[in-house]
Amino acid sequence: MKKKKTISTVLIYAVLIIGSLIMVFPFIWMLLTAVKTNAEVLQVPPTILPQNWDFSSFTKVLDLLPFGKLYLNTGLMILFRVVCAVLFSSMAGFAFAKLDFKGKNILFTLVIIQQMIPGQIFIIPQYEMVAGLGMTDTVFSLVFPGLVSAFGTFFLRQTYMGIPDEIAEAAYLDGCNRWQTFTKVMFPLTKASVAALAVFTAVFSYADLMWPLVANTNINSTTLSAGLSTLNSLSSTNYPVLMAGSLFAMLPMVILYLIFQKQFIEGVAMTGGK
Repeated sequence: MKKKKTISTVLIYAVLIIGSLIMVFPFIWMLLTAVKTNAEVLQVPPTILPQNWDFSSFTKVLDLLPFGKLYLNTGLMILFRVVCAVLFSSMAGFAFAKLDFKGKNILFTLVIIQQMIPGQIFIIPQYEMVAGLGMTDTVFSLVFPGLVSAFGTFFLRQTYMGIPDEIAEAAYLDGCNRWQTFTKVMFPLTKASVAALAVFTAVFSYADLMWPLVANTNINSTTLSAGLSTLNSLSSTNYPVLMAGSLFAMLPMVILYLIFQKQFIEGVAMTGGK
């Protein structure tokens, strides 16, 4: 039995290692391509390691795109979208889960319907609202679609429904009004779910491509994803430059993951549990 268990463990670890290598290989290939010459990238058969290490593609991509401003715009967009999602979704989720008011079921049905409709349908009306406010090519226009989150409202509603009503009733008996009950009693109990919502909001915001391309046409006011799309049109055949730009674009999310790795894992586990 011990021998069978050892063999089983070895096989499991072997499969996991192979799977990890398959997942990591595209990133390694991206890095190796960035330090090759374009002629070496296009040669057949391809080579894995570069014959001559060439780092000029990193300086070229910095000349083509203002990465400092792209980092700033992307960071501000993620920050404000996360804050808005956590703030408004927490209040809406608490209201739908614990309060009784007219039209609650109808309003929550609208939230569910919004989740079912593809987000591309809202691009035109959202753009018209932003353009009407004269806020195109600004950070506000990047944040605008994330001011409210249907997913966050539904997710936190489910979290608040899992909290016993007796906790809120005890707070009422101790003299708390509804706002104090929400802020001081109920909201602190949802830290894990809020962390999960923040993680997924940040990931979805970072990957958002279509809206920044529509709302902000100025390269100095757009995001990393839209900047990479512009780079693709500027250097469509210079693959080392494209890979260098991709490496610069993925750095923020890699750093965030390394810093908040625990929250990322808990967020995925929490969402799966719900």
